[in-house]
Amino acid sequence: MASPQIYISFPGTAREALGFYAEVFGGEVSLFTYQDFARTDGPPDAVAHGVLDGAVALAGADAPAGEETIRCEGLMLSLLGTAEPSALHQWFDRLAVRGTVIDPLAPKPWGASDGQVIDRHGLHWLIGYEPDHGP
Repeated sequence: MASPQIYISFPGTAREALGFYAEVFGGEVSLFTYQDFARTDGPPDAVAHGVLDGAVALAGADAPAGEETIRCEGLMLSLLGTAEPSALHQWFDRLAVRGTVIDPLAPKPWGASDGQVIDRHGLHWLIGYEPDHGP
């Protein structure tokens, strides 16, 4: 089954942002500039298309002047149960650096652990996991 691909229009910060997410989640970043794609609607070194492949996949580009960039009203990127709890805590802590913790990643009354953070690039993350019920 196919799932949506997250594609972000950055305000001229795609190279920095995708590099940051590679530091947070691991993986490989591939970047293609406006010059690589023979685009003339922005600076030649602006990112026309970038991809992070790894445990968390993201893609994005620098938005051309006058086009919309990141706005996350009513939207969260959910990483519920997508990795071991130790990795999820590490990701949460890294996303929180120069970001805003909305709700700490901690046990909740219903038994699961989760939290919310808005990272330095404006993306809102929901990260958490169920308690281990293994043997």
